[in-house]
Amino acid sequence: MSAVRPITGGRRWSGLVLAVLLLAPLPAQAVQPSEVLKDPALEHRAREISEELRCLVCQNQSIDDSDAPLAKDLRLLVRDRLEKGDSDAAVKSYIVARYGEFVLLRPVFAAHTLILWLTPALAVLLGALGIWRLARRRRPAAAQHLSASEEAEVAALLRRE
Repeated sequence: MSAVRPITGGRRWSGLVLAVLLLAPLPAQAVQPSEVLKDPALEHRAREISEELRCLVCQNQSIDDSDAPLAKDLRLLVRDRLEKGDSDAAVKSYIVARYGEFVLLRPVFAAHTLILWLTPALAVLLGALGIWRLARRRRPAAAQHLSASEEAEVAALLRRE
């Protein structure tokens, strides 16, 4: 019969660390090896631009993270424009001109998007105003003093007990 050795503290911790690392969410990169540009600088620029563009199918992911065919087409379009010599701003402008501002994960700050940018601050201010008004309404009323006849009546009631 062989003796079973208990797990030592170091092995237990390394197992826990390994489990946490395996379960930790990692960013999903949907970029296929065939899409990667040979020039590392251009590829880096393409990744930065792709992270700022919304997948129009998924809508909550960047085109860099999405496996949708349209996202792949947009990634290829970004890389194609970069290879043609466009600047980062020119590539984004080209994509926005074709698909609209919705394709941007971070909307531009302009007059037509002002309500989009100001709504969170307005909601916080309205919430604070509501809480302040509620707190003022619930304050206890100031204590009223009893008249002399009421005090005499209370004293008489207390003596009976």
